[in-house]
Amino acid sequence: MTADGTCESDVPAEVVQLFLSSARAACDPVLRRAVESMPEPLATMAGYHLGWWDIDRSALAGSSGTFVRAALVWAAAAACGGDAGNAAPIAAAVELVHSGTLLHDDVMAGEVTRGGRRAVWSIWGIDNAILLGDALQTAAIRTLTDLPDPGVAVRAVMRLETSCLDLCIGWFEDCAFECGQAGPVDSYERMAAGKTAALIGCCCGLGALAADAGDATIAALERFGRELGLAFQCVNDLGRRNATLTVAAALNSRSEAAIEPAALCHSGSFMATGDIDRAATLVDVAAGRHAVQRCADQRIQATVAALPDAVRSRDLIALSQLI
Repeated sequence: MTADGTCESDVPAEVVQLFLSSARAACDPVLRRAVESMPEPLATMAGYHLGWWDIDRSALAGSSGTFVRAALVWAAAAACGGDAGNAAPIAAAVELVHSGTLLHDDVMAGEVTRGGRRAVWSIWGIDNAILLGDALQTAAIRTLTDLPDPGVAVRAVMRLETSCLDLCIGWFEDCAFECGQAGPVDSYERMAAGKTAALIGCCCGLGALAADAGDATIAALERFGRELGLAFQCVNDLGRRNATLTVAAALNSRSEAAIEPAALCHSGSFMATGDIDRAATLVDVAAGRHAVQRCADQRIQATVAALPDAVRSRDLIALSQLI
């Protein structure tokens, strides 16, 4: 992956898509067993959220989501010389957790649609959507406890639960990290490390664990995923206008160009569209966008440096362009 977001891997795009489709195919039966084991109406709600059926359980073609996180588990296992097929339950558990976080994210953000369809909370209510998110996380843990090796199961549960706690902390900080509360850049990075990077890092570490890799290799793959997640968050925030890294870098630049956007952000009053556009322009002038791009460049370089073997991990590098 280069600084402009493209991939330097010599792996053809069709191979990357094969990883995605293989991960999806391997995870699907595990996911369906987990969902079908839930009581109603949770099972119907979960299948709807995953794109398997409509509100009345009328079957739909395909499923929602890219399965990139599952593919990272899959590719990490392969990169460590293991049988990727053994990673299927772990990859499915990660997808269950990720799906649960999307439910909670929709509620917190008030998003009424998800993937072109009505969000679960807009149909079954906020309380039920929150409970379904909790149920999906529980299903993920149950899936891991069914792993044939109890030692691997315990380690996998511990890693996944640790990343979930990091994610909660990141979300907690993100709720306060709004335009009027923009803090130092390092505060933003701590938030992003929890909100985004923790689970992506967990995916890569769990893939190595599934391949029975050594502790050093597991740690290296997890670092790769975390740096990848931070790079993604930096680039993703270029399109946002709340107190993301772009705004934080600008407001803390102490430049003359930062005075007006800081005043707008701290005014406490609702900003009209024109004010938002003006503030966004001034943030760019105050070096906010430049700082974000620099951060993304550094993170992308760090992702490659963290890999234990660049040749055997070329599929991971190729997959990184999809995050």
